[in-house]
Amino acid sequence: MSERKAKRVLVISDTHCGHEVGLTPPAWNFECDNEHSSKYRNYIWDAYTKAVHEIQPIDLVVANGDLIDGRGERSGSTELITVDRRAQAKMAAECIKVAGAPRAILTRGTDYHVGHEESWEDLVADFSKTDGREVEIGDIRNVNINGLVFNFRHHIGGSQTPVGRATPLTREAAWNALWHARQGFELSDVLVRSHVHYHTYVGGPGWLAMTTPGLQGYGTRYGERRLSGIIDLGFVYFDVVGKQEYTWQSVTFPFPLPEPSVV
Repeated sequence: MSERKAKRVLVISDTHCGHEVGLTPPAWNFECDNEHSSKYRNYIWDAYTKAVHEIQPIDLVVANGDLIDGRGERSGSTELITVDRRAQAKMAAECIKVAGAPRAILTRGTDYHVGHEESWEDLVADFSKTDGREVEIGDIRNVNINGLVFNFRHHIGGSQTPVGRATPLTREAAWNALWHARQGFELSDVLVRSHVHYHTYVGGPGWLAMTTPGLQGYGTRYGERRLSGIIDLGFVYFDVVGKQEYTWQSVTFPFPLPEPSVV
C-alpha cells in the first residue's frame, strides 16, 4: 500500500428537493395533508444523514445533477411540497453541507427539473459556499484525484430491460476513448453518470463506469405509472490513493413498502 493519504469522495445525485418524496431537510418537511409522506421524507433524510455520518471524514462531495425537482409542470405541481425553486435550491445546498466536506463539485441536471432557461443549480452552488467550502459547477467535470481521473456528468440513457442497463455505460466509455484518441481530450479512468436512479456498473482493466443510486424515494407519478425497472436509493463513495489504488462502495437503503389492499 502507498503511504499517500487516501481521499474520500462522496457522490450523491437526484435528490429532487421539493418533490414529495425528494431528499428533504427537516426544516422543510411539513405534514400538510399527508402525514405518511412526511414520515417517508423523514425516513429518507435520517437514512442519508446517518450513513454520511458513518463515513466521515469526507474530502470532496460531488452532487451529480437533478438536485431540485423544479416546477413539476407535467403533474400540475401536485407532487411538490414547494414550487419555490429558490427554496428547493436551499434544500439541496443543505443536503451537500451535511457531508461536511471542504470542497464540493456540482454538475447540472436535466432541463425539465433544473430550468429550461435558467440553471437553478447554479444557485445551489452559491448557497453551498459556506464554512469556507470551495464549490464549482459545470455540465461535465473532469476531476483528477491523486492521479485517478473521474468524468462526472448527470445524463445517460436508461433501459427497462435488466440485461440492457450496462449498454449505455459501455457506450459512454467508448466515446470517451474516441474523444481522447481523435480530439486529445483527457482519457477518464472512472466515468460516473446518474439520472436513471438505479445503480449499475461495468468495467475492465484500467476503467470503470457506473450509474449512481438516486436520493429520491419510490412513489413518483411518472415512475409508478410508466416504469417497471428496479431503482435504488442511496449513494456511492470512493477512497482514492492513486491511479492504480482505489476502492469504492455503494450504500443503499430499502424503500418502505406500500401497504397491500386486503379483501
